[in-house]
Amino acid sequence: MDRAELLAQLQSLVARVDQLAERGRRLSDENRSLRQQQEQLSGERSALLAKNEQARTRVEAMIARLKSLEQHT
Repeated sequence: MDRAELLAQLQSLVARVDQLAERGRRLSDENRSLRQQQEQLSGERSALLAKNEQARTRVEAMIARLKSLEQHT
């Protein structure tokens, strides 16, 4: 292999390494974004579960009051 071929292969290898490095950066950015979304969605889910529990408690209390009123009539 002559010098020109080695240089061409080296340049090709450098270009490939640059592409892989850029892909790694993009994947890292995407991963960071997905983790942030996951944290946000997890927080929203927790808030919704808490609201659901509060609503369930209120409904159960209303049912108990209605049953109590029903028994007193």
